[in-house]
Amino acid sequence: MDKRETVNLGNNERRLLSAMLSKPSKQWTLEELLSITGWTDQVHVAGAGKALEGEGLVEVEESRITLISLGEQGSKALADGLLESRLWEWISNQSTESRNMDELLSSGFDRSETGPGIGVLKGLGVSIVSGSFVAGDEDEVSESIRRRTEFIHSLEPGYLDSSKLDSELVEHFSSRGGLIEMEESVTRTWKLTDSGSKVEEDSLSETQLIGELTPESLQTESWGGAEFKPFDVKAPAPIPSGGRRHPMQALIERIRSVFLEMGFSEIEGDFVQSAGWNMDALFIPQSHPARTMQDTFYLSDPEIIDVDSNFLDLWAKVHEHGHDTGSRGWGGSFDKSESQKALLRTHTTVNTIRHIAENPGTPSRVFGIGRVFRQETIDRTHMPEFHQIEGIIHEPDASLPMLISTLKTFYAKMGYPDVRVRPAYFPYTEPSAEIEILWRGEWLELGGSGIFRPEVTEPLGTEWPVCAWGMGLERLAMLILGLDDIRQLYQPDLEILRGMPLL
Repeated sequence: MDKRETVNLGNNERRLLSAMLSKPSKQWTLEELLSITGWTDQVHVAGAGKALEGEGLVEVEESRITLISLGEQGSKALADGLLESRLWEWISNQSTESRNMDELLSSGFDRSETGPGIGVLKGLGVSIVSGSFVAGDEDEVSESIRRRTEFIHSLEPGYLDSSKLDSELVEHFSSRGGLIEMEESVTRTWKLTDSGSKVEEDSLSETQLIGELTPESLQTESWGGAEFKPFDVKAPAPIPSGGRRHPMQALIERIRSVFLEMGFSEIEGDFVQSAGWNMDALFIPQSHPARTMQDTFYLSDPEIIDVDSNFLDLWAKVHEHGHDTGSRGWGGSFDKSESQKALLRTHTTVNTIRHIAENPGTPSRVFGIGRVFRQETIDRTHMPEFHQIEGIIHEPDASLPMLISTLKTFYAKMGYPDVRVRPAYFPYTEPSAEIEILWRGEWLELGGSGIFRPEVTEPLGTEWPVCAWGMGLERLAMLILGLDDIRQLYQPDLEILRGMPLL
């Protein structure tokens, strides 16, 4: 490359190329280039390197690794021991007669730990037979827990390359919220090509480049011998674009208009709710894993929300023995103080439940679209804050065929005429059904539906059937907008947002 050809290079490119020519065959790291060029910002290296790569003067190599470190729950496990380790230690120290749930709950383990802990132990081969813990191979259980404990302790120093860790354990702990954190790291190196190594160093002196001529500069002769930055008049220019609604807001408005066209009314509710209205009213047992701190955001201010004592008494009777609903309930003892704990709502169903309680004798068809909060590990399909679409039909003649036809009508208006429902299980509906739509030749599940159980409706003061459904808004948005990562919906990148379809 002769002097004329280096005219197209900017000053940053010239400085970087000149620095690399001091050792033409060297593979340069970022730190080395920052040191030799005198730059403090890596942006200069990345930008100049990219430009030189485009000119065929430099090769840029990238290597990506996934770094693993302890999450908040992992640090806690490092100090106190893994949940399964503490549970197994307790079980191992008990006589065969004492290895039961009653003894476990009275031994000091918090209720929020027993549900998830038992689930983890079952994955290790520990089962519950007639209320007692039974392990197929105790030595194998102990060995598995030992390996998991050693894995957690191995992460104490900090970020470690996942490729050097046990892949099976990495996969296991990544599925358990908060124990480990994964971060992708990119390392780059720069090396001169054959063409780059032949550039004459005396052609790389930095000079003042003029990017544009202004009326002020034309009034002097200073621009006469200056060098100008190249300008390609044939290069594509950005197309000016006007303002538009955010795709998520546009989708919400579209869904709202569809439900309003179908004769529904919109309801709203508070983000902060009591555990009673959020869970107990829906006949979700107080020992359910979703009620633990690992899945639900409980609050410290306020820590307690007052709940009408009449509802507390009714929920207690329904949960303990079914009251007069025809159900046997969940058994055990209902903790009224648990019902008054404050939390961020985990679903918008709490809005429809409270609507029924306030209007038990009034027929209604209502819907709601709102934010909900769950302790989810952020990945391509999960967020700790997302939106739900909720709706109910509360009237004397409500039925399952009415529910199915309503859902099919809604999705047809949204552009998905092929809808099917499949039997499913949810704690507070019977019968229950999953909603699926046909998308690109495959059936995709978008939400749940069913008829509220008597254990839900009768304490609210109504004996009418209630058709109910709930679905994730973000999942529907990903289908409509053609996205494969939920995080793209919330990136503040105007170029990406402008490229999304108009709704």
